[in-house]
Amino acid sequence: MAERLKVTLVKSPIGAVPKNKKTVAALGLRKINSTNELPDNKAVRGMLQQVQHMVKVEEL
Repeated sequence: MAERLKVTLVKSPIGAVPKNKKTVAALGLRKINSTNELPDNKAVRGMLQQVQHMVKVEEL
């Protein structure tokens, strides 16, 4: 496992389920193509799995 993950929002959460909108916001993503670096842990991996259709993940 990598130490950090680079997460990019590639699909708008406008029409998404409210739970997924909150998850995207909790990941620190606001607009399309916004990027955030997060620690690689089980909590973050679970959040990313929930919104995997809206984000692109790269291991650093």
